[in-house]
Amino acid sequence: MKIRVGLVGLGQAWEKRHRPALRALGDRFEVRAICEEVALRAQHAARDFGAAQVDGFRALAQRDDIDAILMLTPQWFGPLPILAACDAGKAVYCAAAMDLEPDRAREIKDRVEEAGIAFMAEFPRRHAPATLRLKELIATRLGAPRLIFCHRRMTVSSTNGIPVRSRWQSHPVVRDLTELVDWCRYIVGSEPTSVFGVCHRRCAESPESDYEMMSLDFSGPAGPGTGPLAHISCGHYMPTEWREATSYRPPAGVQVACEHGVAFVDLPTTVVWFDEAGRHQESLESERPVGEQLLSQFYRAVTSLVRKTSDLEDAYRALQVVTTARKCYEEGRRLSVEY
Repeated sequence: MKIRVGLVGLGQAWEKRHRPALRALGDRFEVRAICEEVALRAQHAARDFGAAQVDGFRALAQRDDIDAILMLTPQWFGPLPILAACDAGKAVYCAAAMDLEPDRAREIKDRVEEAGIAFMAEFPRRHAPATLRLKELIATRLGAPRLIFCHRRMTVSSTNGIPVRSRWQSHPVVRDLTELVDWCRYIVGSEPTSVFGVCHRRCAESPESDYEMMSLDFSGPAGPGTGPLAHISCGHYMPTEWREATSYRPPAGVQVACEHGVAFVDLPTTVVWFDEAGRHQESLESERPVGEQLLSQFYRAVTSLVRKTSDLEDAYRALQVVTTARKCYEEGRRLSVEY
């Protein structure tokens, strides 16, 4: 059985993730229509897949030859294609869940549940081979996580330091922080109960930040400091022209100190871990690419009788943590996370 899909926006990951995955899973997915605000890009993709080029996402959602919508970027329309899919009763694969505001995420979740459609948010860090192997090691060799360190270093244009984006898209620092929060939630397997954050702005007059850090406490009823602790930071301060500087000693994607060892993960396929026996290095290059794994899960969600919509709740909770951390910047104190 092939699922006939329509693409809404192609996004930055089109060439490296989504296009190869759709090609590899040609026995499961058939691209029938494409809606993309850059006309030339839409023409190339439509010709590549033998699909129709559609001017609007509402027209695409209403097509009889479409079973599901792959929303690969928010572009100018934001969450509106999801609402159009709900009206048309079409399943949704959303690569832009982290670009939703917390209030809109809750609204979209309610609409998806009311419509009864299958919905899957894209969490590439969760499903990377290295992350899945880390979860196996935690369950079998390393033990429960105690400390997590997540550091992300990005580059900016030297002209103004602010990438071009639509009004629906989060600032890259905010989006990356949200994805890192979800990654840590997934690794620990529970929800943070409190958060503390700090922020550095480019200048006093600018609302844009070039560095943000937050500390997530996963402690339970025993009180703060008794459970896992995650330190997450995201810097957006090195100009793209400083190539030598940006590639100098890049930090590991995540470092996890567990009960019986420590692991360093570099996405998508490398895990280096240490225990009493010494150093172990694993390269998971032979595993299926992340894009194929994610679309395979979406295929099962659409064809299964069991409807899965928990991804929107995960996106909402990660966004709520980042929102709470930003309140910490202003109040200068640790705050409890209210979901």
